[in-house]
Amino acid sequence: MNVSIEGQPLTTAPDRIARLTPDEVRAHAPAGLAALLADAVDSGASVGFLAPLEAPEAAAWWARVAGEAAEGVRDVWAAHGPDGSLTGVVTLVRGGPANGRHRGEIARLLVHRSARGRGLGRRLLATAEAHAAATGLTLLVLDTQTDSPAERLYRGAGWTVAGTIPDFAADPAGVLRATTLYYKRLG
Repeated sequence: MNVSIEGQPLTTAPDRIARLTPDEVRAHAPAGLAALLADAVDSGASVGFLAPLEAPEAAAWWARVAGEAAEGVRDVWAAHGPDGSLTGVVTLVRGGPANGRHRGEIARLLVHRSARGRGLGRRLLATAEAHAAATGLTLLVLDTQTDSPAERLYRGAGWTVAGTIPDFAADPAGVLRATTLYYKRLG
C-alpha cells in the first residue's frame, strides 16, 4: 500500500507470510482464522459454507484442518499484517491414493477484504506452489466458482482451465453456481 506524505511516497511493509504449525492453526482457529473464513463467506466467496457463517462453525472447521496438518495431509500458510493480524491464508492438501501422490490441491485461498488489491493472494498462491514443487509435487489442482474474481488470479498465475461443471456448489446465499476446475504443472 502506498501513502504519500508531503509528496514523498511511502511504502508500508508487505504482509508477512509464514507456514503455520498444527498448534498455531489451533491457536488461531477461534479468532483470526475463523474471522478470515467468515469474511470470505460474508463477501460472497463460495468456499464450502453458507451465510451467515457462525464463528463456532468456522473455528471447528479450522480445528479439523489443524488435525489434517498434524497428520501431514494439509499445509497451512497465513499472512500477517504489520499489526500481527491475519490478513490471508492458503492451504495445500496432499495425499490420496498411491497413484496420485504426485499431486496436491490448493484449497481455501482467502484474503480479508481489507487486504485485497495489493497482491497478497498471488503471494500466498506462489508460496504454496513453491512449497509443493520443493516437496516433489508435480501437479496442482483447484476449483473456484465460475466468473468469480479468483479466476483472474489463477489465470494470471499460469493456471489452466480443465473444465466447468454446472450447478456444482451453492454460493453463500444458497444459489447453485458453476465451478471451474484448474490445474498447474510444476517444474
